[in-house]
Amino acid sequence: MRKQRFTFQYIILAAALLLTSACSTPQPAEKTLKEAFDGKFLMGCAINVDQSSGRDVVADSLIVRHFNSIVAENCMKCEKIHPLENEYFWDDADQFVQFGEKNNMVIIGHCLLWHSQCAPWFFHDEKGNLVSADVLKQRIRDHITTIVTRYKGRVRGWDVVNEAIMDDGTYRDSYFYQILGEEFIPFAFECAHAADPDAELYLNDYSMAKPGKREAYVKLIGQLQEKGLHIDAIGIQAHAGMDYPDMNDMEQTIQAYIGTGIDVMFTELDINALPNVFENGNENAAVEERFEYEQRMNPYVNGMPADSLQVWNSRVQGMFDLALKYHEHFRRVCMWGLCDQQSWLNDWPMPGRTNYPLLFDRNYRLKPVMQKYTMTAH
Repeated sequence: MRKQRFTFQYIILAAALLLTSACSTPQPAEKTLKEAFDGKFLMGCAINVDQSSGRDVVADSLIVRHFNSIVAENCMKCEKIHPLENEYFWDDADQFVQFGEKNNMVIIGHCLLWHSQCAPWFFHDEKGNLVSADVLKQRIRDHITTIVTRYKGRVRGWDVVNEAIMDDGTYRDSYFYQILGEEFIPFAFECAHAADPDAELYLNDYSMAKPGKREAYVKLIGQLQEKGLHIDAIGIQAHAGMDYPDMNDMEQTIQAYIGTGIDVMFTELDINALPNVFENGNENAAVEERFEYEQRMNPYVNGMPADSLQVWNSRVQGMFDLALKYHEHFRRVCMWGLCDQQSWLNDWPMPGRTNYPLLFDRNYRLKPVMQKYTMTAH
């Protein structure tokens, strides 16, 4: 019995010594994402209404811990915030702004004009015909003025016009363009600046590394500047994949936009881990595109294999390394969602897939790829 007691006491002493030794040895410290990029650019996240309302408690804690900027994923889009001509729905947008204010975050509004998710009434009269140019301009003015004025001094910046240019550099044939032509973009910027002269104003689009689109936006920025209109930055959505965009093309795009005298941002960053369903490897992020489910396009139901994960990690690092390289002109890097299971890419453009596009996995854990930036010694 005495021997057993001695053995037990020895075990306790040994454990205590090991614990003391472990505590005295410098251990790697993991920074939060916002700490890792502090002084370089804001670290942003698109959040949904479950998060801004506090219903997704686990996600909320991670958002507050790791991010210093938020953008509205859906609640400020026209169909949500302005469903009828004389009716606004403020509850979700108010809640989103209050969440950001409570947690001392930089708040970004998304988006004021977008051809998709626009309320059906916006372009038509009571007979279903397209409205005149004068009517549409009045509706645009009322819409932008009402929303921007409500959040004046609270929302730092707005995606004023979203996805207006096609990949080949032509204007998208939206109702905005059909009725007003190219004029709708400068008019929107004019209205937004009048509503809040201190707010930052942005253009925002996907496939920005495409030469035709890049050149069209460089030209558009120049036209806005020539008119004396206020524009602060351009948002590169950066919905990327395992083999697109080419990183050299992306860097040229960043350089081209910086050359106009405005700043740049990655505004909707995610890396699609799954096979590209578009023909010829086409890069796309048009929400209206849809494909029927095919099992061969959903290969990683039980997790990504090591070789694919390595490629994905490299793509993530490539994007962040570019932002760091040009950090003097980068205002923000914003992830389009927090965790893999919440990403829109699980159901777009093919529903029912299991995707891995974000920095946090399905168990709300930050992926090891980010340790390159977050790990530092005491």
